[in-house]
Amino acid sequence: MSRIGKAPIPVPKGVEVEITGNTVMVKGPKGKLQRELAREMKVSLEGDRIVVERPGDDKEHRSLHGLTRTLVANMVKGVTEGYARSLVISGTGYKAVKHGNKLVLSVGYSHTVEIEPAEGLEIDVPLPTKIVVKGIDKELVGQTAADIRAVRPPEPYKGKGIMYEGEHIRRKAGKAGKAAGGKK
Repeated sequence: MSRIGKAPIPVPKGVEVEITGNTVMVKGPKGKLQRELAREMKVSLEGDRIVVERPGDDKEHRSLHGLTRTLVANMVKGVTEGYARSLVISGTGYKAVKHGNKLVLSVGYSHTVEIEPAEGLEIDVPLPTKIVVKGIDKELVGQTAADIRAVRPPEPYKGKGIMYEGEHIRRKAGKAGKAAGGKK
Protein backbone atom coordinates (compact mmCIF):
# COMPACT_ATOMS: atom_id res chain seq x y z
CA MET A 1 0.00 0.00 0.00
CA SER A 2 1.23 3.49 -0.81
CA ARG A 3 2.23 5.33 2.35
CA ILE A 4 1.18 8.65 0.85
CA GLY A 5 -1.93 7.30 -0.90
CA LYS A 6 -3.45 5.62 2.13
CA ALA A 7 -3.30 8.75 4.33
CA PRO A 8 -6.72 10.45 4.49
CA ILE A 9 -6.96 14.15 3.62
CA PRO A 10 -8.59 16.23 6.38
CA VAL A 11 -11.16 18.76 5.12
CA PRO A 12 -10.94 21.99 7.17
CA LYS A 13 -14.02 23.96 8.22
CA GLY A 14 -15.27 26.30 5.50
CA VAL A 15 -14.20 24.00 2.66
CA GLU A 16 -16.78 22.26 0.47
CA VAL A 17 -15.82 19.13 -1.47
CA GLU A 18 -17.94 17.75 -4.29
CA ILE A 19 -16.99 14.45 -5.94
CA THR A 20 -18.73 13.49 -9.19
CA GLY A 21 -17.32 10.36 -10.81
CA ASN A 22 -13.63 11.11 -11.30
CA THR A 23 -14.02 14.91 -11.04
CA VAL A 24 -13.25 16.60 -7.72
CA MET A 25 -14.37 20.17 -7.00
CA VAL A 26 -13.02 21.95 -3.91
CA LYS A 27 -14.44 25.31 -2.81
CA GLY A 28 -12.89 27.35 0.01
CA PRO A 29 -12.32 30.87 1.31
CA LYS A 30 -9.67 31.69 -1.35
CA GLY A 31 -11.54 30.30 -4.36
CA LYS A 32 -12.64 27.21 -6.24
CA LEU A 33 -10.60 24.47 -7.95
CA GLN A 34 -11.77 21.59 -10.11
CA ARG A 35 -9.73 18.68 -11.43
CA GLU A 36 -10.41 15.51 -13.34
CA LEU A 37 -8.50 12.59 -11.83
CA ALA A 38 -7.56 9.13 -13.12
CA ARG A 39 -10.65 6.98 -13.72
CA GLU A 40 -9.12 3.97 -11.97
CA MET A 41 -8.82 5.70 -8.58
CA LYS A 42 -11.80 5.80 -6.24
CA VAL A 43 -12.07 9.11 -4.37
CA SER A 44 -14.72 9.37 -1.65
CA LEU A 45 -15.75 11.77 1.08
CA GLU A 46 -16.07 10.09 4.48
CA GLY A 47 -17.23 12.57 7.10
CA ASP A 48 -14.70 15.38 7.29
CA ARG A 49 -11.94 13.64 5.31
CA ILE A 50 -11.25 12.52 1.75
CA VAL A 51 -10.06 8.96 1.12
CA VAL A 52 -8.37 7.71 -2.07
CA GLU A 53 -8.46 3.97 -2.84
CA ARG A 54 -6.91 1.98 -5.66
CA PRO A 55 -8.54 -0.99 -7.37
CA GLY A 56 -5.54 -3.30 -7.50
CA ASP A 57 -1.84 -3.77 -6.94
CA ASP A 58 -0.68 -3.12 -10.52
CA LYS A 59 2.35 -0.89 -10.95
CA GLU A 60 0.24 1.78 -12.65
CA HIS A 61 -2.37 1.74 -9.85
CA ARG A 62 0.31 1.99 -7.17
CA SER A 63 1.87 5.03 -8.84
CA LEU A 64 -1.50 6.73 -9.44
CA HIS A 65 -2.56 6.16 -5.81
CA GLY A 66 -0.05 8.55 -4.24
CA LEU A 67 -0.33 11.04 -7.12
CA THR A 68 -4.12 11.26 -6.87
CA ARG A 69 -4.03 11.77 -3.10
CA THR A 70 -1.36 14.50 -3.43
CA LEU A 71 -3.29 16.33 -6.17
CA VAL A 72 -6.44 16.43 -4.03
CA ALA A 73 -4.46 17.49 -0.92
CA ASN A 74 -2.86 20.33 -2.94
CA MET A 75 -6.33 21.50 -4.01
CA VAL A 76 -7.55 21.57 -0.40
CA LYS A 77 -4.44 23.46 0.78
CA GLY A 78 -4.69 25.87 -2.16
CA VAL A 79 -8.25 27.00 -1.42
CA THR A 80 -7.49 27.45 2.30
CA GLU A 81 -3.91 28.81 2.46
CA GLY A 82 -2.81 29.39 -1.14
CA TYR A 83 0.68 29.02 -2.62
CA ALA A 84 3.51 31.48 -3.21
CA ARG A 85 6.84 31.23 -5.04
CA SER A 86 9.54 33.90 -4.66
CA LEU A 87 12.15 34.84 -7.25
CA VAL A 88 15.23 37.05 -6.85
CA ILE A 89 16.83 39.14 -9.60
CA SER A 90 20.60 39.53 -9.49
CA GLY A 91 22.69 41.71 -11.81
CA THR A 92 23.60 45.35 -12.36
CA GLY A 93 20.63 47.24 -13.75
CA TYR A 94 18.34 44.19 -13.64
CA LYS A 95 14.93 45.01 -12.17
CA ALA A 96 11.22 44.19 -12.19
CA VAL A 97 8.32 46.65 -12.24
CA LYS A 98 4.58 46.04 -12.10
CA HIS A 99 2.41 48.00 -14.57
CA GLY A 100 -1.26 47.28 -13.89
CA ASN A 101 -1.36 43.51 -13.62
CA LYS A 102 1.61 42.96 -15.97
CA LEU A 103 5.15 42.26 -14.84
CA VAL A 104 7.79 44.21 -16.78
CA LEU A 105 11.35 42.85 -16.59
CA SER A 106 14.54 44.74 -17.51
CA VAL A 107 17.17 42.01 -17.51
CA GLY A 108 19.93 43.04 -19.91
CA TYR A 109 18.11 42.73 -23.23
CA SER A 110 17.67 45.65 -25.64
CA HIS A 111 13.97 45.54 -24.80
CA THR A 112 11.82 44.95 -21.73
CA VAL A 113 10.00 41.66 -21.29
CA GLU A 114 6.32 41.78 -20.31
CA ILE A 115 4.63 38.86 -18.58
CA GLU A 116 0.90 38.78 -17.97
CA PRO A 117 -0.22 36.39 -15.20
CA ALA A 118 -2.83 33.73 -15.89
CA GLU A 119 -6.30 34.11 -14.45
CA GLY A 120 -6.32 33.44 -10.71
CA LEU A 121 -2.66 34.40 -10.21
CA GLU A 122 -1.22 37.51 -8.61
CA ILE A 123 2.31 38.78 -9.13
CA ASP A 124 3.76 41.13 -6.47
CA VAL A 125 6.99 43.13 -6.71
CA PRO A 126 7.85 44.15 -3.11
CA LEU A 127 11.36 45.23 -4.20
CA PRO A 128 12.76 45.93 -7.69
CA THR A 129 14.85 42.75 -7.27
CA LYS A 130 12.18 40.46 -5.83
CA ILE A 131 9.11 38.88 -7.45
CA VAL A 132 6.41 36.89 -5.63
CA VAL A 133 3.92 34.74 -7.57
CA LYS A 134 0.77 33.89 -5.56
CA GLY A 135 -2.28 31.76 -6.32
CA ILE A 136 -4.43 28.82 -5.27
CA ASP A 137 -3.30 26.36 -7.97
CA LYS A 138 0.12 24.95 -7.01
CA GLU A 139 0.87 23.73 -10.53
CA LEU A 140 0.05 27.10 -12.12
CA VAL A 141 2.08 29.07 -9.53
CA GLY A 142 5.13 26.85 -10.11
CA GLN A 143 4.83 26.98 -13.91
CA THR A 144 4.50 30.78 -13.95
CA ALA A 145 7.54 31.13 -11.67
CA ALA A 146 9.48 28.81 -13.99
CA ASP A 147 8.42 30.89 -17.03
CA ILE A 148 9.63 34.09 -15.33
CA ARG A 149 12.94 32.42 -14.41
CA ALA A 150 13.36 31.22 -18.02
CA VAL A 151 13.45 34.84 -19.26
CA ARG A 152 17.01 35.15 -17.90
CA PRO A 153 18.23 32.03 -16.06
CA PRO A 154 21.19 32.58 -13.71
CA GLU A 155 24.57 32.15 -15.37
CA PRO A 156 27.39 30.26 -13.61
CA TYR A 157 30.21 32.84 -13.90
CA LYS A 158 28.83 35.93 -12.16
CA GLY A 159 25.48 34.55 -10.96
CA LYS A 160 23.47 37.19 -12.86
CA GLY A 161 19.87 36.41 -13.77
CA ILE A 162 16.55 35.43 -12.21
CA MET A 163 16.64 32.63 -9.64
CA TYR A 164 14.33 31.11 -7.06
CA GLU A 165 14.74 32.47 -3.55
CA GLY A 166 17.15 30.17 -1.71
CA GLU A 167 18.43 28.55 -4.93
CA HIS A 168 22.17 27.89 -4.95
CA ILE A 169 23.98 28.55 -8.22
CA ARG A 170 27.12 26.48 -8.79
CA ARG A 171 29.80 28.95 -9.81
CA LYS A 172 32.57 28.34 -12.35
CA ALA A 173 36.11 29.75 -12.09
CA GLY A 174 36.21 31.61 -15.40
CA LYS A 175 39.27 32.34 -17.56
CA ALA A 176 42.77 31.83 -16.21
CA GLY A 177 44.88 35.00 -16.16
CA LYS A 178 48.64 35.57 -16.69
CA ALA A 179 49.44 34.25 -13.22
CA ALA A 180 48.13 30.84 -14.22
CA GLY A 181 50.60 30.36 -17.07
CA GLY A 182 49.01 32.48 -19.78
CA LYS A 183 51.04 34.26 -22.53
CA LYS A 184 52.92 37.43 -21.66
